[in-house]
Amino acid sequence: MPIARAQDASAWDEELHAAARLIAGKAFELGPAKVLRAGIEIRLDPGWKTYWRYPGDSGVPPALDFAGSENVKSVITSWPAPERFSDGAGGHSVGYVGDVVLPLDVTPADATKPSSLHVKIGYAVCGKLCVPAQADLSLTLSGKASAQEPALAAAKARIPRRVALGGSPRVDGIAIRSVHRQRDGAAEQVIVEVTGPADVPVDLFVEGPAPNWALPLPEPSGPAIPALFGHPQIQRFTFGLDGLPPGAKADGAALTFTAVSPGEAIEVEVHLD
Repeated sequence: MPIARAQDASAWDEELHAAARLIAGKAFELGPAKVLRAGIEIRLDPGWKTYWRYPGDSGVPPALDFAGSENVKSVITSWPAPERFSDGAGGHSVGYVGDVVLPLDVTPADATKPSSLHVKIGYAVCGKLCVPAQADLSLTLSGKASAQEPALAAAKARIPRRVALGGSPRVDGIAIRSVHRQRDGAAEQVIVEVTGPADVPVDLFVEGPAPNWALPLPEPSGPAIPALFGHPQIQRFTFGLDGLPPGAKADGAALTFTAVSPGEAIEVEVHLD
């Protein structure tokens, strides 16, 4: 295990085609609590990919274990907006290409004492083949401003905003307008309408209420409805209600939708009717 150091980055833990390290930034106040800002940075060789928290048709999400951290009450991991890519087997996976930072908000058990963050990471990296990777990282968090602030800020800016279903988008922004179920013979489908500016590409991902839900990736359903008379463009996505764990029911299930465009990402929770 690398030795914890009071600096803004740990040493890189290198694997074939990938490397990972911890980075740290300036602390901030959240109500009465002090929160330490940190991040897991994963660097990938050109042409290689790793996975989001929901990997899509294939792959495994990163597994993070913070046991062994000192003076750490809790760690909240955030996930920047991902992208869809071919999994090489006729399906699609969801994840990151190149370099990604997973922001961490670390709450100390005692804000008057130093905190040492320790994380074991299990992740997969994929080129033409997928290979497992691991990292074992430690870093003492000083809470002071650091050279890693731009990387952490850029990662934070790509975290999807949590908004309400049908909520008004930002100017030239995207929104999830509606979600409804429709029966197609014996099968049930979910149809989602996403609005946005004309000619701006949008992708959509869906997650179930628990990790053992394996819902299909939503697919665009027909061409986008053009923006007319001041109204935004509408893109419909459809997916089947497949991949539910045994005994689970779709009625009332809380699904999380993430819509991503080049300049924005939003997250909407919807309870199926």
